[in-house]
Amino acid sequence: RVRSHVVRSVVEPGTGKKQWAAARASTYDHVHEVVLSNFLQVDVDRKAGVVGLINLGNTCYMNSSLQCLMNTIPLSDYFLGYDYRSEINRDNFLGTGGELVTAYASLVKEMWLGEKKAVEPVAFKSKLETFAPQFYGNDQQDSQELLSCLLDGVHEDLNRVKKKPYIEDKDCDGSNDEGDAVLAWQNYLQRDRSIIVDLFQGQLRNEIRCSECNHTSVKFDSFMYLSLPVSDSCRSLDDCLDLFCASEVLADDNQWYCSKCKRHVDATKKFDLWTLPPILIVHLKRFKFTRSGRKKKIDRQVKYPLEGWDLSKSMKSNHGGAEKESYNLYAVSNHMGGDLGFGHYTAMALNRFDDCWYDFNDSSCQKVDVPRSDLGNSSRCYLLFYNRVDTDESAAGRMSTRSTRETTIRRQDIDRPELWPHMQKAPPAAPTTASSPAHMQIQKQNYRSFARSMRSLEISAASSPPPL
Repeated sequence: RVRSHVVRSVVEPGTGKKQWAAARASTYDHVHEVVLSNFLQVDVDRKAGVVGLINLGNTCYMNSSLQCLMNTIPLSDYFLGYDYRSEINRDNFLGTGGELVTAYASLVKEMWLGEKKAVEPVAFKSKLETFAPQFYGNDQQDSQELLSCLLDGVHEDLNRVKKKPYIEDKDCDGSNDEGDAVLAWQNYLQRDRSIIVDLFQGQLRNEIRCSECNHTSVKFDSFMYLSLPVSDSCRSLDDCLDLFCASEVLADDNQWYCSKCKRHVDATKKFDLWTLPPILIVHLKRFKFTRSGRKKKIDRQVKYPLEGWDLSKSMKSNHGGAEKESYNLYAVSNHMGGDLGFGHYTAMALNRFDDCWYDFNDSSCQKVDVPRSDLGNSSRCYLLFYNRVDTDESAAGRMSTRSTRETTIRRQDIDRPELWPHMQKAPPAAPTTASSPAHMQIQKQNYRSFARSMRSLEISAASSPPPL
């Protein structure tokens, strides 16, 4: 297993001699390479990762979410090839002292390196119940709620922040969005840093505007997954996203307190995408409460892209950078039935070795015949898992798909702002070359904007907490 440091050759000033020195890794590329080399020593022909999960009694919701996470390759590689134990935060009262993450890591190893065709996740569920008692027993539950609790628990067990400072949210007015977004991310990283943040955390711009005096309040909220509404008018995933980003009127019992008017007033509220994570989880809000208090399913067929989902046009931020916000699907949590409490969950996921889709129905695993399946257009899809890809548009503007390289996972640290997602934005529409004047001008503007944000936030080595 490797840790957060890598050995690199450096040139000694004055002498020009090369020496080897340890440096903090900025990405997890070295972890991925170690895992792949280790897989060369196992029998990949037995379909590593194509392993079922035994139902412990109405635990299909858990099995579905777990299969999707197991096929989240950067996360699984972290537990297969990284010394994750060195990052366990045993003093965090919000976690389990490492018990939950250790149980999950053992399950990852058994699923990817074991010999069984189906695994019984008893030990894992026991630790999960200790952390989240609502999952105790064998009642049917929500796969999204399970996923959220599990990622929260793993994050707190691996949180690199040993002592969380108190930070008061800044009241923003929308006049300096770039700087305010960076400050919000810096504040977030002072309290939360882990592999879960590195992989899943993005940022939303939340604006509320007074309908009487036009006073505006803007906040930049971190998110682990996008919860998108589903209505009868939604035919595609983009329709759901447009509905999520549409303005909402706050009136009657939902009026907003305007600090300028000094009273509750009608207002408009709007969410926009600001930064997106390497791994994007989309939750389709298919369940609504009935008068009887039960959750009834919105059984609407939704079309969603398998490859090349371009979210650049939906981004509110506008400064240039190196990456395009394009995503490929790799896993789906499906729900069948009209009621949350009596339905059944399955999963579909793309295998890392044979590039084939598999259907996971508890202990059963079957290869999916994609053209004959409802993959990509379904009323069953509930959770969609996308990974960002670095696209190649050099061939006459044609974007490659599965041949694209999965994006680099950058390790988020307070003292490494160059690795923050705010410096990894989508490229401009006009094509430029690395040596072109247009490209150089964009890069200059990019760094000037970032430098102004840094100065306004008074970020300095003296004021920053030491790296963990």
